[in-house]
Amino acid sequence: MSNDWRDEFRSGLANLVDQAVVSGAKQADVFKATIEEIERLRIANERDPDRAEDVSAGAIEEPANDWPAAST
Repeated sequence: MSNDWRDEFRSGLANLVDQAVVSGAKQADVFKATIEEIERLRIANERDPDRAEDVSAGAIEEPANDWPAAST
């Protein structure tokens, strides 16, 4: 089993933390915010595990062009 996605995830997360610290954030604050955001995502996933299905159900259809001035 390959851990390529984990390596890529770890690298991306380290880059995000570095960017925040370079921008002036304290590393401890970034770690805390990261943990809080992961917890928020976990809770959201428990409530609606596949939000992509919701998009198609609520898709906005193109309006009909059958009103009187549409043909002019």
